[in-house]
Amino acid sequence: MTLDRVMTFAKKLLTERVISGDCVVDGTMGNGHDTAFLAGLVGDNGKVLAFDVQNQAVENTTTRLKELGLLERVNCILDGHENVATYLSAYEEKPLRAAMFNLGYLPGGDKSIVTTPDTTITAINVLCKKIERKGIIALIVYHGHEEGKIERDAVVSHVSQLNQKEFDVAKYEFINQVNDPPFLLLISKK
Repeated sequence: MTLDRVMTFAKKLLTERVISGDCVVDGTMGNGHDTAFLAGLVGDNGKVLAFDVQNQAVENTTTRLKELGLLERVNCILDGHENVATYLSAYEEKPLRAAMFNLGYLPGGDKSIVTTPDTTITAINVLCKKIERKGIIALIVYHGHEEGKIERDAVVSHVSQLNQKEFDVAKYEFINQVNDPPFLLLISKK
């Protein structure tokens, strides 16, 4: 038996939690792979709010979703994930069940544009307030670059201090791999 890679493990957990008709957040839409995965989970009556600050990410994701016939399930938002509260208010009738982030930079994009500790922590705080009981926030942390190490330290420190009576927080990582492999942070609301 082999252990699941961090992305595979995150998707398994999200699949167990998300119900058709839910609202979910993709905090970093990137090239649209996770957005499409989440759109498959929420079904025709659900909604994915997908965020990115780069036009390229929105274009790549929109193209992918059109090809898969999933565009109607997604609101592709050219804005930072720290502004998630502004957009969630339009979907309050749908339970917010999950959120997913890939922290770092857009694969194949401009490596100088990265997620930052301040915006990520702001988004986490909003989502922790809004997410349903038993909801889950999955953050895949890519820390093989200098900004990633700074964000890693800040985010791990922050989520480590979430109230244990309200949240379970876990870290899933491979500790015998070289070159700073990504790891998964999970926040589950009790």
